[in-house]
Amino acid sequence: MQLAKFILANIEPILQAWEEFASSINPGRTLNKSDLRDHARLMLKDIVKDLSTKQTARQQSEKSKGLESANKKKQASLDHGIDRLEAGFSIDETVSEFRALRASVLALWGKSGCKFEQIHIQDITRFNEAIDQAITESISSYATQKELQSRLFGTVLSASPDQIFIFDLKGKFTYVNKAGLEVYGMSREMFIGKTYLNRKFTFAKEIHQWLKKVIHTEKMVSGEIVHPTKAGLKRVFEYILAPVVNKEHKVEAIVGISRDITDRKASEELSWRNANYDALTGLPNRRLFEDRLEQDIKHAERTSLPIALMFIDLDHFKEVNDTHGHDAGDDVLQQVSKRINSCIRKADTVARLGGDEFTVILTDIAGVDHIKTLSQKIVVELAKPFELKNKTANISCSLGVTYFPMDASSPEQLLKNADKAMYKAKDAGRNQVSFFRQG
Repeated sequence: MQLAKFILANIEPILQAWEEFASSINPGRTLNKSDLRDHARLMLKDIVKDLSTKQTARQQSEKSKGLESANKKKQASLDHGIDRLEAGFSIDETVSEFRALRASVLALWGKSGCKFEQIHIQDITRFNEAIDQAITESISSYATQKELQSRLFGTVLSASPDQIFIFDLKGKFTYVNKAGLEVYGMSREMFIGKTYLNRKFTFAKEIHQWLKKVIHTEKMVSGEIVHPTKAGLKRVFEYILAPVVNKEHKVEAIVGISRDITDRKASEELSWRNANYDALTGLPNRRLFEDRLEQDIKHAERTSLPIALMFIDLDHFKEVNDTHGHDAGDDVLQQVSKRINSCIRKADTVARLGGDEFTVILTDIAGVDHIKTLSQKIVVELAKPFELKNKTANISCSLGVTYFPMDASSPEQLLKNADKAMYKAKDAGRNQVSFFRQG
């Protein structure tokens, strides 16, 4: 990850900026350099380690829901909150250090000449998640050292423009900040003493379950909720619910923080789609095709129902580009994708591997005869004329078919088998189907 390497290479300038900011806070003026930097270096190394570690889709999902294993807790941020309380920092001053750390890293990165391109969105997102996690843990450790009123007040101050809520153990609102009231377009009196269920929000049951989980597990829970704003627009909000624990280690209240992440989600979705779908046809690309093939094979192993893989290569497509131009060729490819899709079920997958190569994954197949009929149908459909702007193009296809588990047990070998069968069809004169045979 580029940001992880940058932080490691610039850790001293970052720590210097952290130290200068902390020393500008009144209680910080009495601390020496070592005390000012205390856990910052360890937290930065934790963040670098997190950024440098690849996450599976499942791990990322669990992390976003607050399900990260307890042994992954960052002790540096927990100790930071306790030390800052003992040094006389207010909760807001403690949180402001993290904001300064975040700003320092991103500002230095920007000055380094790095362009914040789409490929770095995941870096920035994971860095912000790590900072947010450190803030939550530092505040939690800070808050548990104070009496209930002081803990609640400090936690509320920590979130600034985010929507802040405080609940009692019955899920009733005891506090809603200004940002929260503005999102819902309601007065404070309409919230205090009520629950989400009383307010009849569409997402009330889900949040109520989260609150119960926080009380039961005494751990933070986070998730995403889609709900309308006062303007009637549907927005995506990220919720973090954290327990407020007393000296007897019992939950006394729950603090909720929510933020509008609609734009971030849209950016992530666009990034994911660009990485997994063909821009011209809208079909899954090779990357998504390989993932689906692997998943379909696992499903076939569980159900004992075979799957078929087709490899389709267009015949005479080069002549379309040479004769009519690349725009016409793109038009033909788009029409090809629609014709293939019209022949199969919604549960099956059509993908474009690149150029004029397409694949089809057919799951839960009942028999070979059905595949023979379907493959011939695709051949017939692609042999029909393609109507372009003021012209007509004619192509055909060579189609190869292979089966799992009869022909191969791995995705890689299945694709090779389908490719071999396709070339057999092409060598036999094109515009036909060939089935893979061993030997």
